[in-house]
Amino acid sequence: MPWNEPGKDKDPWGQRNNDAPPDLDEIFNKLKKKLNGILGSGKGGSGKNRGPEDISGIAIIAVIALIVVWLLSGIYIVDEGQRGVVTRFGAKAEMTMPGPHWRMPWPIDAVTMVNVEGVRRVNHKSKMLTEDENIIAISYEAQYNIKDAQAYTFDVRDPDLTLKQAAESAFREVVGRNKMDFIITEGRTEVTAETKNIMQTILDSYNTGLNVLQVNLNEAQPPEEVQDAFADAIKAREDQQRIINEANAYRNDIVPKARGDAQSMLEDAEAYRTRVLKSSEGETERFSKLLAEYKLAPEVTRERLYLDSMEKVMGENAKVIMDSSNSGNLMYLPLDKLMNRSGNNSSSVQRSAQGELGSSNSTRLRRDILDEFNRNSSRSRSRETRK
Repeated sequence: MPWNEPGKDKDPWGQRNNDAPPDLDEIFNKLKKKLNGILGSGKGGSGKNRGPEDISGIAIIAVIALIVVWLLSGIYIVDEGQRGVVTRFGAKAEMTMPGPHWRMPWPIDAVTMVNVEGVRRVNHKSKMLTEDENIIAISYEAQYNIKDAQAYTFDVRDPDLTLKQAAESAFREVVGRNKMDFIITEGRTEVTAETKNIMQTILDSYNTGLNVLQVNLNEAQPPEEVQDAFADAIKAREDQQRIINEANAYRNDIVPKARGDAQSMLEDAEAYRTRVLKSSEGETERFSKLLAEYKLAPEVTRERLYLDSMEKVMGENAKVIMDSSNSGNLMYLPLDKLMNRSGNNSSSVQRSAQGELGSSNSTRLRRDILDEFNRNSSRSRSRETRK
């Protein structure tokens, strides 16, 4: 029966219906007694004396407590580096950032924590076929994280497995476009970079919400069955490269020298050409002048040319001059020893022999030659004057 029914003048707490405010201490004490009586632990008797009003009050309190606990269960905290993905009746509702949040309690809303800053890794080994139809054993590692928590949670059933399959597919595509030697030697960086781009393209097309950070090629080598043969091939290639380097070093040493020698020869030839040209020009000029003199005095010029030629020829040879007509005594000279001496000795022998013959004979001979030359010059000038 309701407490405010007409004819009743008391409220549930035992107060009379008047205008005076109830005493809170008295209300709490009476409430405590009623609870003790209901639970059978108070002095008011056992629980067998509970009435309908007591049972309804307990039910209300219990319901209120359950509602409060149910509402409080909707409080959750998102840690730093995570995202909270909220679903409502199984469908995605919102994504929350780090910090405290509240959602509708279960079973209305549910929240899934997704770590978006942690780096995840996937490792794989496989044998693949190269462009030149060789089999190569590949071992790689892919590092990735989550860039879209909602897409990672809802759009793909197993994003991590999808990434692993995308990595293998991308590696097979890249390896199939390159030759074995390139992949094993200088092409590692290019292969991993191209594989990363292909992986990211595939993952974005599936809307996985994943971001590929780095791809590492841990191992790339032929299968174990052909390791020995491949090692021999590598050694032969290294020997080939070594020989090429030695040949290049020899070329770099010999070619500059040859070019220097060639340039020196060209310069010598140019100098020789210049010298010959200048000498020819000088001889031509001298001949022209000599021709003019010859036309004025042919005999004198002819005699002078003869003397000049004899002086040149005789001056370059070891010789002994004797005037047999004016020499009264026969002198003995060791001509064989004098003629065998060379260089400076021949010049000194010549001077010594001439000294022994006497300066008077040589002076008289030179004077006779000059007199003859002057007479011939006078006759030539006289003829030219008469003409």
